Amino acid sequence: MNGWNEYMTRAIHLKESSMSHKAVAPVLAPAAERPSRAEAEAAVRTLIRWAGDDPGREGLRDTPDRVVRAYQEWFAGYDEDPEDLLQRTFEEVGGYDEIVLLRDIRFTSHCEHHMAPIFGRAHIGYLPRNRVVGLSKLARLINVYARRLQIQERMTVEIANALERILQPHGVGVVIEAAHACMSTRGVQQSDSVMVTSRLLGVFRDRPDTRQEFLSAIGFGSGARAVGPL
Repeated sequence: MNGWNEYMTRAIHLKESSMSHKAVAPVLAPAAERPSRAEAEAAVRTLIRWAGDDPGREGLRDTPDRVVRAYQEWFAGYDEDPEDLLQRTFEEVGGYDEIVLLRDIRFTSHCEHHMAPIFGRAHIGYLPRNRVVGLSKLARLINVYARRLQIQERMTVEIANALERILQPHGVGVVIEAAHACMSTRGVQQSDSVMVTSRLLGVFRDRPDTRQEFLSAIGFGSGARAVGPL
């Protein structure tokens, strides 16, 4: 095992051993408290003026409407419930009792501190107890949480906890690699930095062989490159 992969494997295990199984999720604002579309567009015009431009000029005249429509797509996760997403499961798995893994799930989220984009990929696996979920649902689960204002650490925990709570498998593993525009385009301006977070539950936390099988399958194991281009 090369030095970097050995470090990452050990770091993930040590971090998971020190984390609580419970995480505090953000309290979502009721729909009734949301401002109207007109108020949202007015806020965009205010920001344009604050930046030093004229929201009334031709090139910016329709920008408030475009921004609001973009926000509806970028933050659609607030209107989705992971419980509904994962309700349909399948029990006819022919005795399958190994890890189910979907890796390199691309996503875009937004940092809750600066509202700057986060570009990343997620790897998600679980060891079924007696039922599995449709594969596309795993990718959609990532998007439910990615399409909210986020920090990567909480997003990782939320995805893993949702899978554990709803499917009740023997174990869950989630690893996220992401580049943060709030770090690459402002402040320290580190454009090549990638943040890695993980959440390991059940046998993924407690059994070294299962944990290593999962980490190796996503490129964190022996002889593999830990973090590749996003």
